[in-house]
Amino acid sequence: MVVINYINTFINVAESEGFGINTDLYETNVLNLSVVIGVLVFFGKDILNESLKSRKETILKSLQDVDNKLQEATDKLNNAKLQFESAKTKSEEIRSQGLVLASQTSQKLLERVDEDVKRLEETKFATVRFEKEKAITEVCQKVTQLAMESAIAKLSTTLNSNLKKKFVQRRLELFASMSEE
Repeated sequence: MVVINYINTFINVAESEGFGINTDLYETNVLNLSVVIGVLVFFGKDILNESLKSRKETILKSLQDVDNKLQEATDKLNNAKLQFESAKTKSEEIRSQGLVLASQTSQKLLERVDEDVKRLEETKFATVRFEKEKAITEVCQKVTQLAMESAIAKLSTTLNSNLKKKFVQRRLELFASMSEE
């Protein structure tokens, strides 16, 4: 519509003054520009519409691709969240199982330590009893040996040959009576 108005204005100017060479540079530039713009708009509107339509389709396709990628990313994020929750649950299970296992292991270890302590106590008491009996036996042997040495020494000094003969005879008679029985 604007182009038609410019063309009509141009025609009116041309009819009223006639055709000729206009040397005013500013007037001719405006007039030339209006003619060029009018022609471009008239003939270029189809090309411009087609270009805008193509650009619109490209933009819509890009938006659709972005929307698809957003949906895909959202799905991946949701899957990752589910996997994270699953891993978190699994780690909690492993942690609780580890605590139970550690508790059981420490309980068994404490029981073994208690058993070892009892065994060591029993061994200690047995060793003490053995050493006590050994000491008593050694003392008895020593006392017996000393008593025998003392008795032999006393007998040697107090016994004369006559007494020695009587003592040996009595012992022989005693052994003889024992062997008869």
